[in-house]
Amino acid sequence: MSNPAPPGYEFADVDERRRNTLAAMARTRRQMRPVTWLLRRVFDLSQVLGFEFPLFQRFFKPMASGLFDKAIAKAFTGYVPTEHDVFVCSYFKSGTNWAMHTAYQVAEHGEGQFEDILDVVPWVDCPDQETTVWLNDPRPQQRSRSGLRVIKTHARAQFVPYSEKARYICLVRDPKEVIVSGYHFFGSMLLGSLIPSVETWVRHCTSEQAVFHPWYEFTAGYWAWRERPNVLFLTYNELQDDPAGTIRRMADLMGVSLTEAEAERVRYLSSFEHMKAIDHKFYPGEVSPFARPGGSMIRSGKKGNSGEMLTPAQQAHIDAWCKAGLAKLSSDFPYDRYFG
Repeated sequence: MSNPAPPGYEFADVDERRRNTLAAMARTRRQMRPVTWLLRRVFDLSQVLGFEFPLFQRFFKPMASGLFDKAIAKAFTGYVPTEHDVFVCSYFKSGTNWAMHTAYQVAEHGEGQFEDILDVVPWVDCPDQETTVWLNDPRPQQRSRSGLRVIKTHARAQFVPYSEKARYICLVRDPKEVIVSGYHFFGSMLLGSLIPSVETWVRHCTSEQAVFHPWYEFTAGYWAWRERPNVLFLTYNELQDDPAGTIRRMADLMGVSLTEAEAERVRYLSSFEHMKAIDHKFYPGEVSPFARPGGSMIRSGKKGNSGEMLTPAQQAHIDAWCKAGLAKLSSDFPYDRYFG
């Protein structure tokens, strides 16, 4: 865990809630060590005997559907978006922190300050709301230089309340890269030593039981929003290839007028190098009894690197599965143009 918030920090109460939650989880993790060791031995045996995938699916289902699905289903219940809201809607491990930090700094004209990004950006579908500022907390919007409040969500479009008053930044990434990034991430903050083999992880991520549901469902839902005037549909590649242009597009969407100096400041603050240097402000901590301490949120920030972990056959399988899923949903998202 990072150092406690400094005296007088405006979101000290959120910081304390988070610390208490993570401290309690750390105690549980220590108590669970014998169980974790035993489960690892069982998974090793299942891999040798050829039933690792069904065992992992059964083991991981309570975490995926039990935690994330339930959190997403109730996240925005009864909430009506306002003109102050900027939703960052992103599939997991798709550049979420990059996009929401950029949007946050645009809203703050490059002067945004925080000890943890979830102090100032509510993650409404986080399974543990004790680790984030709450949606009904007025402070992020009240202290904002532009009057805008950024909201993070991994929910599919049908679970996010749409309003013409609000703004929506919808972000997708090559699913092959998502699977690689997710493997490293879940192998630290959630599953730790219980992360399965790469082959089983790929099979899980290309199944109906995939965490956060199939990639093509998320993408098709937001692609259908892309022509709405208050929606900015982005790919991870665009975010990386043209950061200055992306900042201008976000500012235009949000109705924020940035000076050249402010835009450059936002570009610097949202750069990979700077965000990597303050990684602890984005990393949620070890949030499960199986987590491996010492993980990070900002890993490589690269595109086109799925070959570092995936075989050509696995890459082809992911492409084919995603394209078939998009076709099943009658989505005209141009997969080959972006990620083929």
